[in-house]
Amino acid sequence: MSEPSHLSQIRTAYDVVADDYAALLADALAASVFDRAVLGAFAELVLADGGGPVGDLGCGPGRVTAHLASLGLAAFGVDLSPGMVAVARRTYPHLRFDQGSISDLAIADGVLAGAAAWYSIIHTPPSLQPSVFAEFHRVLRPGGHLVLAFQVGDDERRHLGLAYGHDIDLDAWRLNPDRVAAQLARAGFERLATMVREPEGPNEKSHQAYLLVRRVNR
Repeated sequence: MSEPSHLSQIRTAYDVVADDYAALLADALAASVFDRAVLGAFAELVLADGGGPVGDLGCGPGRVTAHLASLGLAAFGVDLSPGMVAVARRTYPHLRFDQGSISDLAIADGVLAGAAAWYSIIHTPPSLQPSVFAEFHRVLRPGGHLVLAFQVGDDERRHLGLAYGHDIDLDAWRLNPDRVAAQLARAGFERLATMVREPEGPNEKSHQAYLLVRRVNR
């Protein structure tokens, strides 16, 4: 069976930009009090439930994985792009990073205490996101927490032809938080918190959303 075209597109684009992406966003968490606050709340919830493995699903160069580890979580990263995984392993050699797709994770059922999808669902067409959310539900244990971040819009597609100084061919979606939350509910999650913030700095062109949900005990 051939690979879905959007997965090939994602892998190719992020392999091309991996090094420059990592360099340009190296200080992004330090610059965003909201990002750190949401990730901090997620970490506290996971630890309050006893901790356990936490997957940074679509980890890119590993900066969020490393931040979660600094908050006391047993965090590891998964990314579709071999280039991104190589950067992450080189930058954070003490952490584990695997190559894989968020739509077909090589993780056993119910083993994760938590999962982060930090801007990693934005390249999956909204019509295909329910299957990704079902996969997140599968790998999380009952009561496990999931945090997502994404750009806000009305599920409109944007085509990226230039990014991080490179010519690429990549689609991205600005997503409706209520629609995403409804799909997560149908996948077996309950919503704990939603936050939408204003754009920060010259590079952000849209509002940014955070969703924190928990796997229902079923």
